[in-house]
Amino acid sequence: MDRSVTFTVNASHMHTHTHMGLLTLCFDHSSGLKQEPAPPMTPEEKAETDGGAALRPQGEESAETTEDSPTMSEAESELDYEIQAAVPLPAFVEEDFVADDPREDAEHPEGRDADTIDTSGVSVEEEESSSRDAMVESAREVTSSKLTQEQESQMEVERLSEAGSAASQTTAEKPSEAIEGQKETSKGSGEGQKKKKAKLLNKLDKSIKAELDAAEKLRKKGKVEAALKSFEALVRQHPLSPRARYGQAQAEDDLAEKRRSNDMLLKAVASYRDAAEIPDAAPDLVRAALARRAERQQFLGRTRGAVATLERLVQIFPDDVSPKNDLGVAFLLLGDNQRAKKVYEEVLAAAPADGFAKVHYGFILKSENKIAESIPYLKEGLESGEPGTDDGRFYFHLGDALQRVGDQSAYHWYRLGHERGHFASVWQRSLYNVDGLKAQPWWTPEETGYTLLVEALERNWESIRGEALAVMDRRTGHFIPEEENLREKGEWGQYTLWQQGKKSSTSCQAVPKTCALLEKFPEATGCKRGQIKFSAMQPGTHVWPHTGPTNCRLRMHLGLVVPREGCRIRCTDSSRAWEEGKVLIFDDSFEHEVWQDAASLRLVFIVDVWHPQLTAQQRRTLGAI
Repeated sequence: MDRSVTFTVNASHMHTHTHMGLLTLCFDHSSGLKQEPAPPMTPEEKAETDGGAALRPQGEESAETTEDSPTMSEAESELDYEIQAAVPLPAFVEEDFVADDPREDAEHPEGRDADTIDTSGVSVEEEESSSRDAMVESAREVTSSKLTQEQESQMEVERLSEAGSAASQTTAEKPSEAIEGQKETSKGSGEGQKKKKAKLLNKLDKSIKAELDAAEKLRKKGKVEAALKSFEALVRQHPLSPRARYGQAQAEDDLAEKRRSNDMLLKAVASYRDAAEIPDAAPDLVRAALARRAERQQFLGRTRGAVATLERLVQIFPDDVSPKNDLGVAFLLLGDNQRAKKVYEEVLAAAPADGFAKVHYGFILKSENKIAESIPYLKEGLESGEPGTDDGRFYFHLGDALQRVGDQSAYHWYRLGHERGHFASVWQRSLYNVDGLKAQPWWTPEETGYTLLVEALERNWESIRGEALAVMDRRTGHFIPEEENLREKGEWGQYTLWQQGKKSSTSCQAVPKTCALLEKFPEATGCKRGQIKFSAMQPGTHVWPHTGPTNCRLRMHLGLVVPREGCRIRCTDSSRAWEEGKVLIFDDSFEHEVWQDAASLRLVFIVDVWHPQLTAQQRRTLGAI
């Protein structure tokens, strides 16, 4: 979902990386949109919201942090670019966690149907809870697609490709109703369920129903300031009214979206909790309030706080599958695959047909390299058609798993993913994309417009090779193994100079001439969606078919040490061989595969460059991968 939420914290720019297929979440340090510090909170707000946890730009909250922890550091975690070799991209994060787009409601305040909800109940379609959809959206970036190719791990999905999901749009358009209409029954079959009325009133609330209705009517008409004042007055008069407090939370939530205010959203997060904790609150109200609270915490990047809220929901409603599924997603966003796995095992034990749990469980199995075991879960989950399953990452990983076991039905799923709009084509399966860019597997220097760079690389190839070999001879540890589970067999090491547009000063000290040469070409050194690195592949190595994460770059391979026979690279249905001193250029968002069947080392210099059709503005603002 490429939606830049205009709150103080651009939580919408989280992307995920699959490190060895693992799902982790981090805040978009790689997004071109810098995360801004959260607004200051009052002591009361700190006490009421996640222990005052600061909004973390990379979402890497302290492991010790809990819902009641005092505070968290606001400093943005810095990636260690002083790397000695290719390093995994920052923890998968769907960092880009963007739950709802607050602008939609703000721009269309009158768009809500005032008749769909009153204080006695809510008539809503029993679809996936909005909190699940929102977290799935972030998890999207979490579960992500297949890392880059000869490149290192990357991306677990930038708000899933850079397009929005219908589920999350639904939540954005109906911020309050979606939560109130949370499922009240366990899901497992994925079949359409009848509409239900959520009973939100207790005995006290029924005695002040007229006043509650009046305040709610103002909110439904988009008069959120007036609605908030009315609900606040009701809370003062009736502090033990759960419905009044819940209405206050909803009004604060709506106002936060209208004003793009994190400060107001933090108040809503606290009010949702207050509403759920009032004695004798209706179960449906407790469920709705906590579910929405978890969603908004997730939106703000407070994943650990969302986990605590969801765990409370599961504790209160142990037979409800929906919050358990949401909890599993939240664990995945934190990179805690084992706890997520345990949650989904519990869900599937209680609801064996739950498609949502199946695709996520299958994803986790695949991340553990349990390829064959993952296939039936991914396949059955996708076939269920349940909300939250129609996600490009799941088509991606199912197809990849099938390819690895030699099953050509992989292309059926790739084709279906393309037809569903997740992939640009059966061959081009990147998930972080910009629409309209020229797409072809192989490029000539003239087509890229980067002829000066190509000429400089080819003219200085021997010098570049000399520095690379010297580094290998002196310190073999510099070329660390590829760790993204892209190899079927063999040895493949990488030595990184630039990553995500950031220079590794330590690495460059060992190859000063090479780095000085590259400094002249910002299309390469400034490519935040690529890397510049040496790639050494030993005899007997085979790299599985795979695709890179984005269509926003092109990849140059300069041959440095190339055996006469036995080394080749396939991109789509065309194969080529490297030549020493010559540059090959391809788009790694297309499926490609590598064989090293020679008797000696193959060494190439990889230089990623921005896609030539990207504008200067896009190059500045696109998130890093």
